[in-house]
Amino acid sequence: QVRLVESGGGLVQTGGSLRLSCAASGRTLSNYAMGWFRQAPGAEREFVAGITRSGSSTDYADSVKGRFTISRDNAKNTVDLQMNSLKPEDTAVYYCAANRLRLTRRRSEYDYWGQGTQVTVSS
Repeated sequence: QVRLVESGGGLVQTGGSLRLSCAASGRTLSNYAMGWFRQAPGAEREFVAGITRSGSSTDYADSVKGRFTISRDNAKNTVDLQMNSLKPEDTAVYYCAANRLRLTRRRSEYDYWGQGTQVTVSS
């Protein structure tokens, strides 16, 4: 069992930055590929970014490519999402998730989820 806890959300103006962090307990995070997803009100939960177990490969949704950076520190059991040049359309609850098998964009393939952290970008 892996417990994931997100932090770092908040209210920011357009063009601002936030850094989200996901801390894991229960199992070593290096055994899992990790993903960040987000869900806006009335919308489906969507893939934002992902990273392989070692951190050697990453993947980003087109909507955030060039603005967001995912990273991990397996020694600290954490995964971060640096978000720059934020836009109002980035407003959502952000979730981190762990996948035992591989880096994927498919929500259904993730085994563990955090409770989410709210990000609000004002215009």
